[in-house]
Amino acid sequence: MSVSSSAPMPSAPPFWQTTPLSAMTTAQWESLCDGCGRCCLHKVEDADTGQVHYTEVACRLLNIGTAKCKDYPGRWNHVPDCVQLSPVAMRHISWLPSTCAYRLLSEEKPLAWWHPLISGDPDSVHRAGISVRGRVITESRAELLDYHIVTWPE
Repeated sequence: MSVSSSAPMPSAPPFWQTTPLSAMTTAQWESLCDGCGRCCLHKVEDADTGQVHYTEVACRLLNIGTAKCKDYPGRWNHVPDCVQLSPVAMRHISWLPSTCAYRLLSEEKPLAWWHPLISGDPDSVHRAGISVRGRVITESRAELLDYHIVTWPE
């Protein structure tokens, strides 16, 4: 006689909880990006303190209406100093926002409720007010970055 159970089988934990950043596939790594666009903003570093300040000035490739790169695969052809995030680079990058999944996971912290991998909705990052969508200006409108320093929500 077999006994059937209506209790659901426990599901496996998601890959970002079980796979080290260095062992992720390209697709897994890329899916960690929440689409906020903050890494595509110009930053100003205080020469005396080393503190990094975010600006409201977007990289010329950032579509300010969607917070997505206009040419992600070919971005280095247009912006040679665009930073390639990688597990190795994460050891040396301190300017990513505290909300960034790459930073959170490298610090062994959980993803936020609004992250698309948690919410299942790519627009949740925008609705939560985390993204830069519609809230930044293009490089061509910025004269001096120091005049465009802003504080983004954590």
